[in-house]
Amino acid sequence: MSESYKRIAAIDIGTNSFHLIVVEVKENGKVKFLDRKRVFLRLGTGIKAGKSFISENDYYLAINALKKFASIVKYHNAQVRAVATSAVREASNNSEFVNRVLQETGITVEIIDGKTEANLIFTGMKNALPIKDKSVLGIDIGGGSTEFIYAVDGKTQFTESVKVGAVRLSKIFFPDFIINDDSVKKCEEYVAGQILSNKNILKDNKLDFTIGSSGTVDTICLVKEHQKKVKVTKELNGYEFYKAEFDEVYNLIMNLKSSEERMRIPGIESKRADVIPAGLIILKQAFKIFNIKKLVLSEFALREGVVFDLIEQNV
Repeated sequence: MSESYKRIAAIDIGTNSFHLIVVEVKENGKVKFLDRKRVFLRLGTGIKAGKSFISENDYYLAINALKKFASIVKYHNAQVRAVATSAVREASNNSEFVNRVLQETGITVEIIDGKTEANLIFTGMKNALPIKDKSVLGIDIGGGSTEFIYAVDGKTQFTESVKVGAVRLSKIFFPDFIINDDSVKKCEEYVAGQILSNKNILKDNKLDFTIGSSGTVDTICLVKEHQKKVKVTKELNGYEFYKAEFDEVYNLIMNLKSSEERMRIPGIESKRADVIPAGLIILKQAFKIFNIKKLVLSEFALREGVVFDLIEQNV
C-alpha cells in the first residue's frame, strides 16, 4: 500500500443482525480496530407464494441501520465492502433490495453465495487463531445457514453452507419460540439429515480441534463465564469448552421452554433468547456427527474475513 495506513470497513448483512467493523491497516500490515456496530434485525420475514421476501418494514429498518453505518464509514474515510448472506440471497426481491440500498445509502451490497461466505469466514478464523499447521473444522452458525469448513495447514479442503440456521429452524419448528420434546426431536432429525445429506462434507477427517464462531458459540462462552461468578472476560477469542461443558449449558437452556425464561440466564442476550435453542440443536448435532471433543471460539468470522480478504488482495 502506498499510504502509511488505509482504512477498511466491512458490513455483514445477516439473517439475524447487521454488523459493521472499521479497521486501520498500517504499512506493516498490522490491523487496528477503530469502530464496531451491531443492529439486531431480521430480514425476509415475509412470505409470498412460498418464498421469503423483504417487506416494507424490513426495508425501513434495514435502510435506517445502513444509513447509520454509512455515516460511520464516511467519518472514518474508509473503503467499504458490504456482503449479504442467507436472508437476502433467498429473498424473491433481493435485486430490488440491493438497488434501494444503493440509492438511499450509497452502499453497494454484494450478495454472496454459501461457498464464498464459508471461505470468508475461514479467512477470519485463521487470522484469529494459530491454525496454520493444524487440521481444523470450522463451524459458523448463522440465522439462515451454517457454514462448515475443513482445513489442513491453513488450506481449505471443503467449504460448505447448509441451510440450517437459528432463525430458519425457529420459524419451522418453534414458530412461537416455545420448545417441547417433540419439536426438539423433529428439529434434531432435520438438522442431522441436512448435514449428512451433503456429500461434500467429509465426516471422518482427522481433527486437532474445532473452531466455532458467531452468536450461538458466543452465547455458550458468555453463559460459562457468568457461571464462574467472577468478572466476565471481555475478550473471548480462543475460549475453549469441552463436550461435557457444552452438554451442561445445552441442558440448562433447553430445560427452559420460553424466551422469557431463557432471557433470565446471565450471558443470553434478550434479542437472541428466542432462537438460541435452534442454534444449540445445530451445534449438538455437529458435536455428534463430527465426534467433536473440544470447541475453540474465534471472535473473527465473516466481517473480519471480508477485511482480511481485502488486505490480502491489497485493494
